[in-house]
Amino acid sequence: MEWKSSSMLLFPVQIIFYTLKALFRMLLPSKRRDLRGEVVLITGGGRGIGRHLAREFAAQGAHKLILWGRTEKCLKETCEEISLSGTECHYFLCDVGNREEVYQQAKLVREKVGDVTILVNNAAVVHGKSLMDSDDDALLKSQHINTLGQFWTTKAFLPRMLELQHGHVVCINSILSLSSIPGAIDYCTSKASSLAFMESLTLGLLDCPGVACTTVLPFHTNTEMFQGMRVRFPQLFPPLRPELVAQRTVDAVRTNTAFVYLPWTMRLLVILKSFMPQCALEEIHRFTGSYSCMNTFKGRT
Repeated sequence: MEWKSSSMLLFPVQIIFYTLKALFRMLLPSKRRDLRGEVVLITGGGRGIGRHLAREFAAQGAHKLILWGRTEKCLKETCEEISLSGTECHYFLCDVGNREEVYQQAKLVREKVGDVTILVNNAAVVHGKSLMDSDDDALLKSQHINTLGQFWTTKAFLPRMLELQHGHVVCINSILSLSSIPGAIDYCTSKASSLAFMESLTLGLLDCPGVACTTVLPFHTNTEMFQGMRVRFPQLFPPLRPELVAQRTVDAVRTNTAFVYLPWTMRLLVILKSFMPQCALEEIHRFTGSYSCMNTFKGRT
């Protein structure tokens, strides 16, 4: 009983301490991890945010880069660009939604390149239609690539990271995992599942020295994936540049930051949803234009 009483007294002190520590960390420069010697694998690495992630990891000194994707032309272009910058780069055709293909290509990566120490789950698709207008196979494709793909890639590479006591699992998620919109029901659902996966994984690795997680939740990013998406006040809510998302992601890995909201004001969504009634949230969606922003969607599916 004495041990339990002392633990209960210590608990609020610990919470206050770690909260203050996090606040100070936000205000003061953090020590950044050296990426030399790291082998980085990026899914969906041929274009969009994935291509910018490859550039940023290379710029920050990563030893080797591995790009996975489904379009060889894009992968080859990005790989050649990274190689010309002086960083060793390889690409492999891989559909992360295909479990057997992921395990097969992961084995090939270990044999040809070596152990992956930073896994970046970036690959994603969006169908961009309402539930009733969506094709069943397209809905399944979103879930297989955006959510289940993370299960297969993480299962393929995490065991070796745990053996080495050295590794990092990164997920490029979306703020839509916390605040869904009409017209992207497949994407929002898959990203909410992906966020739950990363929250569970992050907690599950607390007692695993040397292995950590980072989840990035960006607002609408200016890539071809969401081309045509329009918000009502673009001056107040401008789309993010993919270069910025890549820079903040790599910096989060170097500072061992678990969750990153882009921009930071997106944290307000979590606060608002915790206490505001649904009718008020609906009016916010209508006022900001998020209720109808996918009506003009012309992105890549």
